[in-house]
Amino acid sequence: MSEIHIDHVSRHFDDNIALADVSLTIKEGEFFSLLGPSGCGKSTLLNIIAGFLEPTDGVVHISGKDVTNLPPYRRNLGMVFQNYALFPHLTVFENIAYGLKIKKMSRQEIKERVEESLALVQLEQFAGRRPHQLSGGQQQRVAIARALAVRPSVLLLDEPLSNLDAKLRKEMQFELRNIQQRVGITTILVTHDQEEALSLSDRVGILGKGRLQQVGTPLEVYRAPANQFVAEFIGQVNLFEVALSQTNQPSPAGEISYEAISHMDGNIQPLALAATQKPEFKNGQALFMLRPERIQLAFVPLDLTANYAETRLLEMSYVGNALRLKVALAKGELVIHTPDPMFAELPKPGDVLYVYWNPEDLYALEAGE
Repeated sequence: MSEIHIDHVSRHFDDNIALADVSLTIKEGEFFSLLGPSGCGKSTLLNIIAGFLEPTDGVVHISGKDVTNLPPYRRNLGMVFQNYALFPHLTVFENIAYGLKIKKMSRQEIKERVEESLALVQLEQFAGRRPHQLSGGQQQRVAIARALAVRPSVLLLDEPLSNLDAKLRKEMQFELRNIQQRVGITTILVTHDQEEALSLSDRVGILGKGRLQQVGTPLEVYRAPANQFVAEFIGQVNLFEVALSQTNQPSPAGEISYEAISHMDGNIQPLALAATQKPEFKNGQALFMLRPERIQLAFVPLDLTANYAETRLLEMSYVGNALRLKVALAKGELVIHTPDPMFAELPKPGDVLYVYWNPEDLYALEAGE
């Protein structure tokens, strides 16, 4: 196992800045995900760690050793690619043994290592098959076994589940995490799938526009995003702009009143908010987020003066265990996620719904990142 230090790493492709001054420490034995939209720099950073790309600036340390200028084969890394990169003409056993033969290990040691790796991914009975005789999930496990057979200090995963169907992908997420925990190897996963990163990782690094926007546990990046970019990328979110006024003073209960401004078709509709957090105002405005699952529904009007609105249902998606709703305010919209058991009958577009939420569910954001 190894700790990885990335110190002020940048990478330029002519005039395009793929990475800008990224510094990061990945702990020994940690499952760490690099998450972000396409073109954010996550694969570039993984390739710099692997040695396939050199940084324009900065240094990479693995186990305390400067590996910035070392070729990939001298970094003691294992890598699983998006397409698995298995040799179609070789058996499962031969695919896993390939890297061990390159290292000129003895036949007996190769046999022991391959059998150990096959047992780890529970594919002992498939040793004689070729890749085309395996399912996608089995091919993925062979690729992991091959990477682990050389006993690397770090395992790098470049979107290894993206070619699987949704059901198998879920199953392999659990399998991948179980394998990593059994081996205890430092692991870095590159993905654009938020749910995958949150469910697998000890910590997540959010990349956007070539910069590291936030590093934290899945709970931290979801509940306490560092800025607007992270809030909007991790899950769905409702955003409220609020204006600075003389009424922004704490109540005896610690709540602070604001006037939200929702934008729709160029019109502006005030909405009374009460929050327990005090945001930082810039140019007289600040930003709050509200996660869709924090909004509660009522079917009759409530005697509330803040964090409450009468809405009209615009759209509804039924996903079995939950409903995803989009409702219209007088001017503006909200996205709501609510459990299915709440409804005896599903609501219909045009129905009136009353929505409300708690002051502590409004989270102050840094705007404009």
